[in-house]
Amino acid sequence: MNDAMFVQAHLSYTHRHGRREALVRGRTEWVGTWRTALRSRCRRQPAAVPPAGARRDAAPVRMAAANNVRDGVRHAPLRDPIPVAVLGATGSVGQRFVQLLEGHPWFRVVALGASQRSAGKRYAEQVAWKQATPIPSDMAGVEISECDPSLPAFRDVAVVFSGLDNQFAGDIETAFANHGKAVFSNAKNHRMDPDVPILIPSVNAEHIEAVRQQATFRSGGGFVVTNSNCSTAAMTIGLAPVFKSSSLGIDTLLVSTMQAISGAGYPGLSGMDILDNVVPYIGSEEGKMESESLKIWGQYEAQRGFVPATLTVSAMCNRVHVLDGHTEAVSLRVRDAGRRSKEELVREVVAAIEGYPSMSREHFGLPSGPARDVAYNSAQDRPQPRLDRNLGNGFTVTVGRVRPCNVLDVKLVLCGHNTVIGAAGGSILNAELATVKGLVPGVREGVGGGAAAARA
Repeated sequence: MNDAMFVQAHLSYTHRHGRREALVRGRTEWVGTWRTALRSRCRRQPAAVPPAGARRDAAPVRMAAANNVRDGVRHAPLRDPIPVAVLGATGSVGQRFVQLLEGHPWFRVVALGASQRSAGKRYAEQVAWKQATPIPSDMAGVEISECDPSLPAFRDVAVVFSGLDNQFAGDIETAFANHGKAVFSNAKNHRMDPDVPILIPSVNAEHIEAVRQQATFRSGGGFVVTNSNCSTAAMTIGLAPVFKSSSLGIDTLLVSTMQAISGAGYPGLSGMDILDNVVPYIGSEEGKMESESLKIWGQYEAQRGFVPATLTVSAMCNRVHVLDGHTEAVSLRVRDAGRRSKEELVREVVAAIEGYPSMSREHFGLPSGPARDVAYNSAQDRPQPRLDRNLGNGFTVTVGRVRPCNVLDVKLVLCGHNTVIGAAGGSILNAELATVKGLVPGVREGVGGGAAAARA
């Protein structure tokens, strides 16, 4: 197989928790740095120029033929998967990273980072595993390392997924970016930095270009990308069809959340605090929803940086006795209501949701992308976290109960899985998008599929 060969493959892979599929129509190509591999495997072809910031010792990555079948499902992984690390691997978000990355067609976990007290121990011996599926067999015996990018365990890593606590995340993530790693963070520390995007591929994929302005990217190819607060993710995805609609838009937004206890991490709230109770306070949560949403829905311009969206958001956040899945009650004023009745606006909001394209899967070809980024459920008592949080394997936000609002224009309810699309899964989608865009050190644009790759 050479550089001129084309592939047209139905890309899919199966996690223990379900199946994700992505249609890939792209060109088989060498990616990565080319030194040894091109000499040994491709002697007759001229060496390609590695991308800016690529690590010279990075293993080359090549698209494989779509001919390996596992569990009856056809797969087309990278022949040499991109080596990745998970930081905070023993925590609740870190565990979800490890779970979701099992069997990923592009990424292979080669290093696990945690605290000094966990370093040197095997993962299965140290982690208090709380996921619904067993520890992946290839992870159980991995020796945990301290979160130090200079350690040998992280030498060949290109992508770092950070599930670190906010107390430690900032400096550690910056250190890994300084070592030329692409860091995808679940922590809040860098979210409001002027050159760091709060990225959601189905909402603001163009914001990823901001990493080119980061000093670490210019000096060595490393960078930091964040995902949003979990409740903000569900809200900005679920309302994106309305906000982006040329005939609707949002002027004012009131949101009251009912947030699952898993959002507090493990062990989280004590039973005495949450059983038979609703806690109407989650530290700094309301402020994060109100500020992060403006950055996510705003514009990015290379010369001006991030320009926040011009709307008013007011949030009230509550912790409820639900394991997974954040539910949010929303009332909004449409920016361009004109002379339309509220009933007409309701119909247009539903139509906008139902017609919203699958950006992460169909447009960008991201392997973790769901069939629908946003789904509408017309049942009068939906969405519900127990019934709807796992739609699209936890990557889909469900919207329902769209109806006229007596105070503003329209009110609705939305629900999203807080530890998948709202946390680890969101970071994985971000890394997949960065891979397609050629921003990961050692990977050239066009890996993967979808419309973006077809145009590359």
